[in-house]
Amino acid sequence: MRILILSVGRWKAGPQRALYEAYRERIAWPVELREIEERKRLPPAALKARESALLLAALPGARADFALVALDPTGKAMTSEAFAARLGAWRDEGRGTIAFLIGGADGLAPEARKAADLVLSFGAPTWPHLLVRGMLAEQLYRAQQILAGHPYHRGGE
Repeated sequence: MRILILSVGRWKAGPQRALYEAYRERIAWPVELREIEERKRLPPAALKARESALLLAALPGARADFALVALDPTGKAMTSEAFAARLGAWRDEGRGTIAFLIGGADGLAPEARKAADLVLSFGAPTWPHLLVRGMLAEQLYRAQQILAGHPYHRGGE
C-alpha cells in the first residue's frame, strides 16, 4: 500500500516540517507528498475552488485503484483504532494507494469533499494546514503500528 498526500502550500524549514519528517521516516509504507500552489491572487471562495480542483487533478489514474480521504473539519472524527481499521480494510480490498487531500487556509471546496471515500476531521479546532501534514503522518504511523500489533499505541482504556 502506498500513501499519497496532496496538500496546498509549500514547505519552508521549521518545526511543522520537522514533525512531518520525523513520522514519515518511521512509516514503512511508501509515502509521497505533492504540494499544490495557486499563485494567482483570488478571492477566498475562488481560491478554495481552484486549490481543490488542482488537488483533484493531481490524483492518480484509475479511481478504483485508490481510496480518497479529504481532511476537513466538517468530516468524521475517528479514533486511531477506527482509522487504522479503515486503512487496513482498504489495504485488504487491494487498494494500491490511499490518497489524502489537505486544503489551504480556507479548506476544501464541496467538490473535493464529495469525491472522497472518507471525509476525516482531526477535531473541532482549526489547524494550520502545514501542521496537519505532521498530524496526519503521526496518525499514519500510529495506524501502521496498530495494524502490526505493536505497543506504540496503548489506547485510552
